[in-house]
Amino acid sequence: MPSSTRRRVRGTSRRVARRLAGPFGVVSALGWAALVAALVLGALGWWLGWVELTVLAATLASALVVSLLLTLGRSTYAVALELSDHRVTVGRRAVGRLEVRNTSRGRLLPARLELPVGRAVAELALPSLGAGAAHEEVFAIPTTRRAVVVVGPVRSVRGDPLGLLRRRVEWTDPVDLYVHPELVSLGGASSGLLRDLEGQATRVVSDSDMSFHALRDYVAGDDRRHIHWRTTARTGQLVVRQFEDTRRTHTAIALATATDDYADADEFELAVAAVASLGVQALRDERELTVLAGAGSLRTDSPPVLLDDCAGLESAADGTATDRLASRVAREAGDATVAVLVTGSVPSAAQLRAHARRVPVGVRTLVLRCEQGADVDVATNGTLSVARLGALPDLPRVLRRVVGS
Repeated sequence: MPSSTRRRVRGTSRRVARRLAGPFGVVSALGWAALVAALVLGALGWWLGWVELTVLAATLASALVVSLLLTLGRSTYAVALELSDHRVTVGRRAVGRLEVRNTSRGRLLPARLELPVGRAVAELALPSLGAGAAHEEVFAIPTTRRAVVVVGPVRSVRGDPLGLLRRRVEWTDPVDLYVHPELVSLGGASSGLLRDLEGQATRVVSDSDMSFHALRDYVAGDDRRHIHWRTTARTGQLVVRQFEDTRRTHTAIALATATDDYADADEFELAVAAVASLGVQALRDERELTVLAGAGSLRTDSPPVLLDDCAGLESAADGTATDRLASRVAREAGDATVAVLVTGSVPSAAQLRAHARRVPVGVRTLVLRCEQGADVDVATNGTLSVARLGALPDLPRVLRRVVGS
């Protein structure tokens, strides 16, 4: 576990516990019902003179008083919540550890702990702890789906067995667990498509670069290192080299997040995994990268940071539709040299080609149509390629076919 992560998690256990209720806890729905019943039965028993109703009212009132007494008192715990790793790949095991220590001078009564893990809540029984005693629980977190799983905060719960009153106290801050999408190694498969080398020549002429363009007459202030001495000797006038500006490959990847563009959730997961694999390969090759997904662009500082953002991607009915991807690339990554548009199987190949026309002229464009279980298919026309991806391991083969076509 990274030391920085360990410091963060342990630090949260030492903060002052935050109560989620008043000093007497929170009355549950059953508790309110018991209180109302006690009042009604007591009033009817007094009004009608029925002893039975009065006894029932007194019984309910006694139960409420006992519940109130059980929620009184103050627990002093030192709680540490630790994860073995804050980043795991989907399908791999994620393990956490919870330690509760009694920091008071006396023995604490048994209690119940609640540990939220995503949308679920795990309930743990905390035994009676003597002064300075500790209890440890080790738990596993399911990682069958890509997600950002919020673990915690750990809460202690005190109350009566009937559930009339409850008092909850938070002891830690929540901790994020990033379940990254599955990746496929591209290796040299992308070298032809996501090229870098010496960059691509532009039509901008400059006085110093790597791509030689032409010769011109010397002007005062020109760098003498660029004088072309052979031509100068032949013409008798100083002549300097002129160059074309070059630019590094800028890869723009745009992901459709509209639910209507995908046949099912598995198709969207395939699209996210393809985006993550392409993005990580571009970063490893030290290429400039822009990933457009969701409401904005994903962070591309490093592969782990990019995968963290990929873990939180979700499809939505109002998400970015396929017909808006090319326009978004033109607007937000106008200097891109390679554009990859990733979508599902719902849009047809003809629609995808029509949408891709909005990508700026001269940009090498790949439209990746994810269709679970389909055979690889690539159709190229000029600088535009439309490819079908049926499984993540097929992605290197798709890129090789795009480069070779």
